[in-house]
Amino acid sequence: MSRQATPQQMAGYSLAVAHGHGMPDDRLARMAARRAFVEMKQVFMRAAADVEGSVGEMLNLRIRAANEPVELWRLRAVLLASLPSHHERSLIHRIELHRQLDSLFPFNVTDTEVLPLSSDRAF
Repeated sequence: MSRQATPQQMAGYSLAVAHGHGMPDDRLARMAARRAFVEMKQVFMRAAADVEGSVGEMLNLRIRAANEPVELWRLRAVLLASLPSHHERSLIHRIELHRQLDSLFPFNVTDTEVLPLSSDRAF
C-alpha cells in the first residue's frame, strides 16, 4: 500500500527545492558524487606528488584548483605521461588513476587500460 504525501510534506519539499536543496534523493546523489570527486582528487594529488620539476608543480596547482571531475579528466594524459617510470609507486598510481577514471567516466570512449612503459618510449 503506497502512502501519499500530505500537503504539509509537499509544501516542505517545495520549500526545500526553492532554496536549492532538492529532493532527498537528489541530495544523496549530489553527496555521493561529491564524495567520489574528492576521492578522485586525492588519487590525482598523490600521483602528482611524485612528479618532479615544473610539470609537477603545474599539475599540483591545477589539481588543487579543480572543482569538477572533468577538470581532472583533462589532466589525466599529462599526469599519466609524467609519472616517472623508475619510481616504485608509479604503477600503483597508474592503476588507481585508471580505476578512478573508469568509475567516474564509465562510458569513456578513450581506453584507459594500463600499459607497461618501455624504457625507450619518449613522451
